[in-house]
Amino acid sequence: MKKIFLVPFACAAIFFGCSTTKKQASHTQLKPNKNGFISLFNQKDINDWFVKIAHHEVGENYGNTFRVEDGMVKVRYDQYGDFNDQFGHLYYKVPYSYYHLVVEYRFVGELQKGAPDYTLRNSGVMFHSQDPRTMPKEQDWPISVEMQFLGGLGDGKPRPTGNMCSPGTNVVYKGKIAASHCLNSSSKTYHGDQWVRAELVVLGDSLITHIINGDTVLQYSKPQIGGGTANGYDPKIKIDGKLLSSGFIALQSEGQPIDFRKVELKDLSHLKEKTRRK
Repeated sequence: MKKIFLVPFACAAIFFGCSTTKKQASHTQLKPNKNGFISLFNQKDINDWFVKIAHHEVGENYGNTFRVEDGMVKVRYDQYGDFNDQFGHLYYKVPYSYYHLVVEYRFVGELQKGAPDYTLRNSGVMFHSQDPRTMPKEQDWPISVEMQFLGGLGDGKPRPTGNMCSPGTNVVYKGKIAASHCLNSSSKTYHGDQWVRAELVVLGDSLITHIINGDTVLQYSKPQIGGGTANGYDPKIKIDGKLLSSGFIALQSEGQPIDFRKVELKDLSHLKEKTRRK
């Protein structure tokens, strides 16, 4: 997001789909590792994921933007020509509410011709996202919250990663609604094509924590619909003030090539009642 400083599924017409219990139960066939994480990306294909790219219908992976090679999801634009604001997202097939997400990423290559300058070494993962099947063809960003990934530009200036951006949403930061579209994290700057481990701990519509390479770098709470930045949405979907307790997870494409080698998730739904009592 900009820095300011297919296959039909049941319940597709509902903003966040069916109940969280039913959503998460569909993954009982995925065997957790010793730390309790399941792999949302199997390093073989993206059959459990689906694509929505601006100016295209949901399910159309225009230009083979999202592809699996060498055990990674690679985001590429070699079949594009001019970028033409074709911002895209690769969504996991079901929504989640309480979870610990791990994504390992690295920036590679050059910014695609015609992509906005702010997207240079810029990507992210969206969460608490609206169902992309509720997005009109021309909608640019899903109504969602983003854990933004930024890479150093080699100019000696700090450029933290693991920030928060809020297309069509708001969050509460330090006791009040955040005044800006993006919040900077306290992370250090990561240059070049090094792998970065980003973790996101989401407790429904309560506390959200961003972690970069093991360090907690940002916390906020009460994600909710509101604010601007998202364009072309169906007005019936944007119910300002509605708290977001669940939603879809999506990897981003916005003009900068990037690789994702790991996408893992640990279900934290057992914390739901404890969080509600606070």
